[in-house]
Amino acid sequence: MNMEPSDSVRPNGRQRKQVLLGADRRDHEGVARSDSEAEGEALLRDSGSDAEDDGRPAVPRGVRGELGNVCLLLFLYILQGIPLGLAGSVPLIMQSKKVSYKDQAYFSLVFWPFSLKLLWAPLVDAIYVQRFGRRKSWLVPTQYLLGVFMLYLSARVDALLEGDGGKQGPDVLGVTAFFFALSFLAATQDIAVDGWALTMLSRENVGYASTCNSVGQTAGYFLGNVLFLALESADFCNKYLRVEPKDTGIVTLSDFLFFWAAVFMVTTTLVAVLKKEEGQQERRKRRRSKEEAQGVWETYRLLMSIIRMPAVLTFCCLLLTAKVGFSAADAVTGLKLVEAGVPKEQLALLAVPMVPLQIILPLIISKYTAGPRPLDIFYRAFPFRLLMGLVYALLVWWTPSVKEEGGFPLYYYAVVLLAYAAHQVALYSMYVATMAFHAKVSDPLIGAPT
Repeated sequence: MNMEPSDSVRPNGRQRKQVLLGADRRDHEGVARSDSEAEGEALLRDSGSDAEDDGRPAVPRGVRGELGNVCLLLFLYILQGIPLGLAGSVPLIMQSKKVSYKDQAYFSLVFWPFSLKLLWAPLVDAIYVQRFGRRKSWLVPTQYLLGVFMLYLSARVDALLEGDGGKQGPDVLGVTAFFFALSFLAATQDIAVDGWALTMLSRENVGYASTCNSVGQTAGYFLGNVLFLALESADFCNKYLRVEPKDTGIVTLSDFLFFWAAVFMVTTTLVAVLKKEEGQQERRKRRRSKEEAQGVWETYRLLMSIIRMPAVLTFCCLLLTAKVGFSAADAVTGLKLVEAGVPKEQLALLAVPMVPLQIILPLIISKYTAGPRPLDIFYRAFPFRLLMGLVYALLVWWTPSVKEEGGFPLYYYAVVLLAYAAHQVALYSMYVATMAFHAKVSDPLIGAPT
């Protein structure tokens, strides 16, 4: 599928080149040029090269010349993964407290902001403080708010999860509301970081943005989910980390939230003070383009004109329906295994061997998504991921029959690990392919690939 934006929505790209080439050809033929053609040539001459015009800085060829920017993007995506990982750990905690699946369904609303961020992405693109920076105007306050919310939640989360003295169970609506706010802020941060990646990296290296996204979010999710569940588990800490057993883990959810609140505050201050948005000031000194000066409503109108494109409508339908076949298996398998008696900390530990795989996979897959048809990997991985839904269903059905008095045998965890690894290959193939496609067709003038 070729979803290249039309010339009418790419004012700084292909259209101006065609106008200039056509004007030159007619000059040689002795035909007078129109005013619009002359204006197109003037705009192209004023804007400079394509790399400068779209805001990407001129850097030495190769990723080594932009290693600092790549590391910064990776770190920002790691921070983004922390609240996502914490949100992913809460259902397992609530499942151990015998929360109903109806309440678990309420909590699943926490992850909706990442699916709906297109609704407020134009606001992030159109409203900013020019002197501070287009992306930093949203990135810095959003990360400060994430720190503030984590700090406040660290003082309330124990009471929310225990309910009224532990008699009524967790306050599901309260927990959902707080983590929904964290997810909303993380999604807004994602919009800002995705947009900054398009101008922070040069055109030849912009494909690394999807790699930073997948690797960074994976690392952040691991820290907020797997590491937290392991350190919070008394059984795991007594077995592997302590000499004398205790009734609690090394950290609590409150402690973990407080620590990351401090990390968000400190690192956001450093980014705000030390990091400049390369290419922005130089480009504004040359010219203030009409597209960059457009307001909120103009941005929404431009967004609607893009959405109405036939190829975009087809792609939206694909994304809206692609997960129907495997969403239930992805969401419920872990909860069903905990219900069958598998310790939640053991499930979390199974993700540890996956971390090297999750980091290496995007690097391998990016070699195949860097070409002109990145979605080919998406299409090839799709039926395999559907098959993994059937594998997960069989795994849930098989689990009660292999349970022993002392727990589950080693070969059971080996089978779960193998199934999880196969699922990760399919999941990351689809995810990296989609992100690479978005980065390839996105225009920095209207923001990030959402």
